[in-house]
Amino acid sequence: MFYTYILFSYKDEMLYTGYTNDLKKRVEQHKNGEVKSTMNRRPLKLVYYEACLDQQDATRREKYLKSGSGKIYIKNRLKNFWSDIK
Repeated sequence: MFYTYILFSYKDEMLYTGYTNDLKKRVEQHKNGEVKSTMNRRPLKLVYYEACLDQQDATRREKYLKSGSGKIYIKNRLKNFWSDIK
């Protein structure tokens, strides 16, 4: 199983999208500052994830979620989250 996930940075209020085959371990790595791309963006919160059976599907989904259309999808999908942090 592979996971596409989105983290929210409380520091800069931005989203970080990635994929992994071990979601719990990867999120802990992000939270502990072990991931270069997010180490200076902590604290982080897992706000969204999807499970895929295949790595290719997860990477394809990650790429989509990073696109303009994907960002609109996530903004709408997490509508309650955005209203709670404002």
